Amino acid sequence: MRHLEAPWPTRIALLLSTTVLIAGGASARSLPAFTGARPAASPVPTPAPAPEPAPEAADSPRASARAFVELTTRRGDFRGAARYLALPPAEQPRGPELARRLRAVLERHLDIDIDAVSPLSEGSTQDGLPAGVDIIGSVPDGRESQDPIFVVRSRDESGQYWAFSRQTVSRIDGWYDALPDRWVRDWMPERLQRYGPRGLMWWQWLAIPALVVLALVLGRILGAFTAAFLRRLFLRTPTEWNERLLNRSSPALTMLWAVAVAAALLPWLALLPPALGFVRSLLGGLATLAVFWALWRSVDVWARFLMERPWAADSPSARSLLSVTRNLAKVLVGVGGVVATLAALGYPVATVLAGLGIGGIALAFGAQKTIENLFGSVALAADQPFRVGDFVRIEDFAGNVERIGMRSTQIRTLDRTLVSLPNGKLADMRVEDFASRDRIRFAATVGLVYGTSEEQVRRVVSGIEAMLRANPKVWPETVVARLAALSPVSLEVEVQSWFETSDFGEFRNLRQEALLGIMRIVAEAGTSFAYAPQAVHWSGPASGPAR
Repeated sequence: MRHLEAPWPTRIALLLSTTVLIAGGASARSLPAFTGARPAASPVPTPAPAPEPAPEAADSPRASARAFVELTTRRGDFRGAARYLALPPAEQPRGPELARRLRAVLERHLDIDIDAVSPLSEGSTQDGLPAGVDIIGSVPDGRESQDPIFVVRSRDESGQYWAFSRQTVSRIDGWYDALPDRWVRDWMPERLQRYGPRGLMWWQWLAIPALVVLALVLGRILGAFTAAFLRRLFLRTPTEWNERLLNRSSPALTMLWAVAVAAALLPWLALLPPALGFVRSLLGGLATLAVFWALWRSVDVWARFLMERPWAADSPSARSLLSVTRNLAKVLVGVGGVVATLAALGYPVATVLAGLGIGGIALAFGAQKTIENLFGSVALAADQPFRVGDFVRIEDFAGNVERIGMRSTQIRTLDRTLVSLPNGKLADMRVEDFASRDRIRFAATVGLVYGTSEEQVRRVVSGIEAMLRANPKVWPETVVARLAALSPVSLEVEVQSWFETSDFGEFRNLRQEALLGIMRIVAEAGTSFAYAPQAVHWSGPASGPAR
């Protein structure tokens, strides 16, 4: 609701009177009777106490304006309110109607500030108007100017009071005919035109739910027609992402249509300017929210589209990085949507952004571990040191990676226990990933008994090398089978090769076949494996005589 400022003549008169008072006080202080002894420093002037407000007289313009508002707005007594209209004799029968029309004009264009109207019986004496005439505001005249609304001092059998002047009464019909909600006020029952909560008439409270339901129904219908049209249009394109995007953004599209329908039907509610401004801000906020909702849902579509590209489909690290980027993009879109919606609702965005900055500082101090783990997850997704399902060794334990989350990574150990490591710390640890091997090393030391001839040793060495090279899974670049050392208990033959597999289960089978082949080759060469001599400790009675 708007409140009238004091008219410019009143403001000029107040300014002049204040200047005279200040000048008079200064001149009074300069008189000899007020000088006295000269002080050491200039004294600080004591502010004059604020004048007490004058009591409201029963026959003042304020009392009459209050009575008119009370009768027309709260009681609906237009016959009683007609007393406060200076009606010509020919207009006396139209008094109640003119009071109702004036109330409608004032509600639309002027919210009378009762406290700004003079409380004195004689009215304001500083507005530059003739005695017995006051002005309480102005309304648009339809020609980009304002028509003043005057009240004049009147008298009837009940005593003295103030009434709207004949000049004002003569313009009521013209002002009323220019109202945008005239058609509602002409046929709506008077009881429904009375005001309820929040400054809305009762018929408006009844119409708002109907408008919301109608907007939702029409928005759903228009959204369905729009989606069907776009879907038929997208069928002519070779790509599929546009249809996915349409499916994901259909709810937001329906919401946008509902807001558009509500905005189109809003003039039919004939809301007063304050309520109209609030509803428009609310609709703007809902439209902004719908746009960011569509953007938020479309992030999944674009992330999936990028993950299906050849450069990402063949790169696990790229897919993981896209997954983290998708989550961060949704967070940014969500925060941007909240800020933009608050701005559309009229909240000071600068204050919100400053609050976010202060909140960011508090977050940096109070949730630094969480932020560290978040950036650790980004680093793990970018570097891709391991993937879900990989067998890894991290410092003093090993196991399979079960889950890589935004805060921690869970690893199932060989003892079937679950270890959770914060991503912030895990990014700095030494991680050995066995699943990323392109081949697995096979190493063994074959000990032959002493007494094995040189010829037998050569047959064993050549046989082992030939057996390994004959295996299609052995990497042919490096196959080692050589006599390595003459230990105190055996002739040691070094065997080393690599199996081209990353599956440890398959490696176990290949290793078993290789060991069985070595056993066969040693047996065919006519020799045998050496074994470490066992020390025998005798614990029986001593054979010699006791001493």
